[in-house]
Amino acid sequence: MEKNDRIGIVCCSNGRKKKTEREINSLKNVLQHLGLVPVFSPFLYETESVESVNARKRAEILMDFYKDPSIRGIFDISGGDIANMILPYLDFRVISCSGKELWGYSDLTTVLNAIYGKTGKTSVLYQIRNLVSDNGFVQEKEFAKTVFGGRTDLFSFPYTFCQEKKMEGVIVGGNIRCFLKLAGTPYFPDLTDKILLLEARGGSEGQILTYFAQLSQMGAFLDIRGVLLGTFTELESRGKGPSAFELLQGFLPEGMPVVKTKQVGHGSDSKAVRIGQYYTFYEKEMKNVIF
Repeated sequence: MEKNDRIGIVCCSNGRKKKTEREINSLKNVLQHLGLVPVFSPFLYETESVESVNARKRAEILMDFYKDPSIRGIFDISGGDIANMILPYLDFRVISCSGKELWGYSDLTTVLNAIYGKTGKTSVLYQIRNLVSDNGFVQEKEFAKTVFGGRTDLFSFPYTFCQEKKMEGVIVGGNIRCFLKLAGTPYFPDLTDKILLLEARGGSEGQILTYFAQLSQMGAFLDIRGVLLGTFTELESRGKGPSAFELLQGFLPEGMPVVKTKQVGHGSDSKAVRIGQYYTFYEKEMKNVIF
């Protein structure tokens, strides 16, 4: 993207609560300060239900941004539960030919992985509202360097190996609860030779275990090259009990690489990850390499 580019702002999952209107106005100001021209969907806020508007209309607005040649990127500002409702109404041929990336996080995991699964194109797991978060100053600087300067600041994050010393492959996944919504649907991506990214905002020990168990019973851990664990907010906030890696260990084949990072997930300091991008992780380097 370049200065004065127009970008689409959408809400594909739960409508934003009206009390967040000030936050969205602040985001608009920040984006304009950066030199971008945000174009907002007319349906951002919840009405009498959790939906800002029905699923078909949400999909239509998203597709309008994909079709509009003046729009250079699309950013979703929502999260919640209902993003998967729009999937039957998306035109993946148009998305594939558009050359645009959709940015979103959490419940948008469903849409980002469906796009990769159907088109092979990348999307970005990142919440642009981070620009007006507690870490907004740092996020704004890294966003600008990455989007305008061609650098990788926003996509580079520290990590540690939980087991093995090298991991490489195309990343799929995201929020584990939302990713599992795609199970059994035509939108679930092929996991063969992939790195499976897993993170969660909510989820006690029992809930995380059952998510891991479902993935295991689907055979998800048999064909992948490794697992990238992001933050598990609720689980890790307790400060005691088993870690996400310790819960996961019993489900993995022997020798499966596992990497942990504290900067991918729902935190306001979270970095961005391209779903559908090839990544290489080395134990010594402690910083991800993107090809």
